[in-house]
Amino acid sequence: MPAVRVMELTKRYGDTAANDRITFDVERGEIFGFLGPNGAGKTTTIRLLLGLIKPTSGTATVLGADIRDRRALTDVKARVGYLPDTLGFDEGLTGRQALDHFARMHGDERREELLELFHPPLEKPIETYSEGNRRMLGIVQAFMHDPEFVIMDEPTSGLDPLKQDRLHQFIENERDAGKTLFFSSHVLSEVQRVCDRVGIIRAGELVTLEDIETLLRQSGKEVWVHLREPVDESRFVTEQMIDVEIVDRSVRFTYTGETQPLLEHLVQFDVDDVDIGNPQLDTIFKHYYREGPAGPTP
Repeated sequence: MPAVRVMELTKRYGDTAANDRITFDVERGEIFGFLGPNGAGKTTTIRLLLGLIKPTSGTATVLGADIRDRRALTDVKARVGYLPDTLGFDEGLTGRQALDHFARMHGDERREELLELFHPPLEKPIETYSEGNRRMLGIVQAFMHDPEFVIMDEPTSGLDPLKQDRLHQFIENERDAGKTLFFSSHVLSEVQRVCDRVGIIRAGELVTLEDIETLLRQSGKEVWVHLREPVDESRFVTEQMIDVEIVDRSVRFTYTGETQPLLEHLVQFDVDDVDIGNPQLDTIFKHYYREGPAGPTP
């Protein structure tokens, strides 16, 4: 059984659907990326999975517990870790006191291991912490009881590049050890780096669900062409070219067809140089956020 199974999950606030019949699985032993800008419905999904709010309709299971069954969900929470976007620590406590508090509830068998990787100033009051120190304390708190499943909401916010790399390596190691991680973020580059699959949410709806490599492969090629003379756009552009940008003798576009017909097309022009590569996840993301009900905008 998947670590998480989401089935037609819906949460409405009046006429607004924060989540609209969302359906997906998170398999055991994977890093699942959940992408969308602020207001897309990511945090609502997380709050539903944690039982913090009730669904309007539909349901989900977390480690086999139905989120509508408060008792069952409470029983599995000791096997779940949570790193929220906004860290709600008691500001008057020191970092050590905050970890001691969480340890009494869920345990802390991995505390010292984590503190060797992430170094919040444990003896200082949390109210004096920088954003990066708060995030490191949150990481230790989320993982120190050795959970099977961890939900992370914008997990690298406030971390310097070195600590970001350390966190990325750590969660990849956790995945390799059989843990399951739900990685909610708007930072596309890190999702592309660490996640196995990605779901993209837009206005409460899940608009795509795919593994990273397949998503990149199916989304065309990024092409840059430099010509010796300015190009006639009506003659150069084909139906398979989208997001075409022409500046003087340079043309950039995403090509959605096969490579061989593209090359056969280009030999008709006086090409000085050409580069063909896979698109980055941020390019794909922009396409989905430009889509209307009938598909991408022209």
